Amino acid sequence: MAEECTAYSYPPVASQIKSFPPIWQPATILSDDTVAQAKWQSISGSVPTNISGTPSGDFSNVSYTAADPDCWWTYHQCVEPKLEGIPPDVSSVPEPDTLGYGFDDGPNCSHNAFYQYLTDQDQKATMFYVGSNVIDWPLEAQRAVTDGHEICVLTALQSPDAFAELYYTMQAIKLVTDVTPTCWRPIANALGLRTILWQYDSFDWKAGTGNVTTETVDANYQSLINDVQNGVFSTEGAIILTHELNNYTMSTAMKWYPQLKQAISCRSPVALNNTQPYVETDYSMPSFEEC
Repeated sequence: MAEECTAYSYPPVASQIKSFPPIWQPATILSDDTVAQAKWQSISGSVPTNISGTPSGDFSNVSYTAADPDCWWTYHQCVEPKLEGIPPDVSSVPEPDTLGYGFDDGPNCSHNAFYQYLTDQDQKATMFYVGSNVIDWPLEAQRAVTDGHEICVLTALQSPDAFAELYYTMQAIKLVTDVTPTCWRPIANALGLRTILWQYDSFDWKAGTGNVTTETVDANYQSLINDVQNGVFSTEGAIILTHELNNYTMSTAMKWYPQLKQAISCRSPVALNNTQPYVETDYSMPSFEEC
């Protein structure tokens, strides 16, 4: 792992690094980036600024109606935005007996064994990439495309910082992999991105903190499998939240994959039968029929 995670310089990134905000800091639009500035100006007027509560869903000190006028997912799992022109969030998979399979927080510098495992299983997934990771580990990001996975954008910030992080993450992915994502995980719609949510949280990212143990994570995986066996997936599939965050999360995904494979007939990226998941049209992915 130490050798895999040795920092390196990648000339295409090094030559363009000044076109990006400093990595591992809250992103802001660069003062000389007129394209990004113009794009933000074109959408900023439609971005709500009076949202109640906090980003983590704390409504303890505010008065907020149960009608959920802001469509706050953390508060009430709303997936039908109430602003005109914004499509519904992707929160489930329409195909029965199907699992939307993906991993947040990549690319991880030590993911080779994990990605090789997925390749050996002929398993494709959706990889939600952090822009700073893409800049740090460009060859690892390229492997996702080479291996046939779908790449999406990941952010946890708010506008306009969220806009900057999404925008520059898209630019970084395009620079490194030559594909432009069309999806993100919790403005994004104005960048042409589908919002991907989930129904099952493995909480692998939280293992070892608070009351979440490795046994908790195992129980969450088992709960999903139990639901499959009890017919919950008989009319439509679901999406699971898992992570490429560290060796534990990737090892746990590999540990539980055989059980998921046995329980669920189709484990697919969250491309939702979209065989062309990028802006570029020379790249294709399998359909549900090919799962």
